[in-house]
Amino acid sequence: MTNITLSLPEEILREAKVVAARRGTSVSALLAGALSELVERESGYAAARERSLAAFGRGRDLGTGGEVGWDRDELHDR
Repeated sequence: MTNITLSLPEEILREAKVVAARRGTSVSALLAGALSELVERESGYAAARERSLAAFGRGRDLGTGGEVGWDRDELHDR
């Protein structure tokens, strides 16, 4: 594990210590968990976005074989 230096407002640090104490953990473990969740969420979002964009690029099969066998008037019985 690598150490980092983090600057926080005193009030945030004080409240983080209280939260960590209630959970029976350290501020370091609390922050590591929060950062892990953030990274997981972001990477999951990026993967889902890539899958969606790839699906858009392939298009949808509408069962026409790429041919349009009707015109507007036929569709609207004009």
